[in-house]
Amino acid sequence: MSRQITIALIAISIIGIMNTSCNNTNDTSVADNPFFEVYNTPYGVPPFDQIRDEHYLPAFIEGIRRDSIEIEAIAYNIEEPTFENTIAALDTTGRMLNRVEAVFFNLQSAKTNAVMDSIAEQIMPLITEHEDNTLLNEQLFSRVKTVYDRRESLGLTPEQLRLTEETYKTFVRSGAELNEDQKNRLREINKQLGLLDLKFAANVMADVKAYQRFVTDTAELAGLPESVREAAALDAKEAGHEGEWLFTAKKSSFIPVLQYSSNRTLRRELLTAYSLLGNNGNDNDNKQVINQIMKLRVEKAQLFGFKTPAAYILDDTMAKTPEAAYDLLMKVWQPALNQAKKEAAMLQTIMNEEGRGEKLEAWDWWYYAEKLRKQQYDLNEDQLTPYFEINNVRQGVFGLATRLYGLQFKKLENMPVYDKDVEVFEVLDHDSTHLGILYTDYYPRDGKRAGAWMENISRQYNENGCDIRPVIINVGNLTKPTADKPSLLTMDDVETLFHEFGHALHGLMSRVNYARLCSPNVSRDFVEMPSQVMENWCFTPEVMSTYAFHYKTGELMPDSLIEKIQHSRTFNQGFITTELIAASILDMDYHMRSTMDDIDVEAFEAASMKRIGLIPEILPRYRSTYFNHIFTTGYEAGYYSYTWSAVYDADAFAAFQETGDVLNPEMADKFRKNILERGNTLEPMQLYKDFRGRDADPAFLLKRKGFN
Repeated sequence: MSRQITIALIAISIIGIMNTSCNNTNDTSVADNPFFEVYNTPYGVPPFDQIRDEHYLPAFIEGIRRDSIEIEAIAYNIEEPTFENTIAALDTTGRMLNRVEAVFFNLQSAKTNAVMDSIAEQIMPLITEHEDNTLLNEQLFSRVKTVYDRRESLGLTPEQLRLTEETYKTFVRSGAELNEDQKNRLREINKQLGLLDLKFAANVMADVKAYQRFVTDTAELAGLPESVREAAALDAKEAGHEGEWLFTAKKSSFIPVLQYSSNRTLRRELLTAYSLLGNNGNDNDNKQVINQIMKLRVEKAQLFGFKTPAAYILDDTMAKTPEAAYDLLMKVWQPALNQAKKEAAMLQTIMNEEGRGEKLEAWDWWYYAEKLRKQQYDLNEDQLTPYFEINNVRQGVFGLATRLYGLQFKKLENMPVYDKDVEVFEVLDHDSTHLGILYTDYYPRDGKRAGAWMENISRQYNENGCDIRPVIINVGNLTKPTADKPSLLTMDDVETLFHEFGHALHGLMSRVNYARLCSPNVSRDFVEMPSQVMENWCFTPEVMSTYAFHYKTGELMPDSLIEKIQHSRTFNQGFITTELIAASILDMDYHMRSTMDDIDVEAFEAASMKRIGLIPEILPRYRSTYFNHIFTTGYEAGYYSYTWSAVYDADAFAAFQETGDVLNPEMADKFRKNILERGNTLEPMQLYKDFRGRDADPAFLLKRKGFN
């Protein structure tokens, strides 16, 4: 079948979907669809105020059609393959499709609805087919390979050489060298995986939405700060239960209960509900979905000649092999587990002193850890949150970027946004030139998946000598403001805001020529380093002095309280590190499977955790059935990257400390020019060595966590 016929069939099939599934939406002409032309908006941001659900399918159709024509022109160009007419040309294709994908898939995570979920199910197989049609196109690959084979003799710049190698590798890792039968099977696997990813995420979100724990008796709220009660009352009111309090399986709702509530039954109920997401034996159960996903991933890896999915996936990372990833994890695991056992013993002592004869359980950890922090450091979170008002914290992280890199942030009014809580900022460089646009979307809402993330709405690249600057979104699920109080953050929330802003900086500061190489499009086990390094600054006295103001009095947090925070930085690190690495090992264990037999998901998880000796008082950060990172968002066999990147971020921050000034501008400029601006123009290890002069030393991470 020719590609032209395939393209026609794709268009026909999408039109059929539109006619049968979207008959409740108003038809829209091309002229009315904002995706069909380059956005006529300030700074080229999406016209969110004009985009409607019925625009997406026609835009996907047209985006696929245009991209297919562009790909055909490259593949069947009668001229001899060159870097410019093949490799560089490929980098410019798909602009319209990129526009609609960027908006649609961000909103499908941040503000979805039944129509968008339906569109996602309909369009994913077609997008997957289109991608396969491109990457499995023999004529196109032949041209790419010709340039790749001649790359050393073409006089390419280092960036052009990197783009050539990365493009060739993408084709090979996508099946370009497979035989025809293998390619056909790969197409089917990719299509099924795309749909299963959507199903897994939808099941988790449905279970989160379904769980509601209403409280009617104030006695059940014992120990909860007033701000937590107010937020729960607001949630209940919005759910039609005014005068009650609502707690859900969203972390922003139940974590404060685990931390402060003296109602052990309520703590147990909420943590149990969270830990059983996607595992309730209902229509949202993910255990069989996991089996289907893993069978397909095993088969896909073996199509490429790898024994396991982990071996296939890590072949294209800094780690290179599963053994290297396991090795790093286990080097941190044992010190972390030893520390966690000590912490558990201290928490059990506090419980024993209360004289109720209770044994420490997972739902007790946060509550008694808060008591232990009070004992050891005369510090509790309730003292701190009044100083962490969200706008002040955001201004603090903006100010940090100013002090390190000279950036300025200008709030923009009357910009198109997709929700009333979204705010928009222009980011200016040290010389006042435009660097990019940053959207912030911090509060939970119905239709937003859990967690926090950064998205590129548009990426940085060079077009005809013009530097196209990016549009970035930071999304979170931080504490919502109430009628009486602004959003007041926990220490974890503050770290999350700094972390995601680090991702944003990586995208905003990119300075490359080709979109394929722009930040943060780097190796998965390096992409977290620029974000995690930002966390090192958030509780330093130098930075806290710029944002830790009491929301009522405006007074700066007292030095005595800041000192207590510094002294407590290694507190509970055994727990924090153990739950993270436990999830990382669970991920690796899944992806080290070499058979396609069904497994008992619960038994598999239990065996994985037993093998490494995880204590029962701690759950892995994500259990299998709601582990979106590895079954939906592209971190399969890659959750280890948070620990891998932590080795590099701790080492990088040590470089600042060694100068005697954690805000050293020369070191910041070196970090910017060698890492943040460079994207994927060199191997990550080389980027880091160019910055530090050597590879990272894991000792700095262990020291930061208090493990040595």
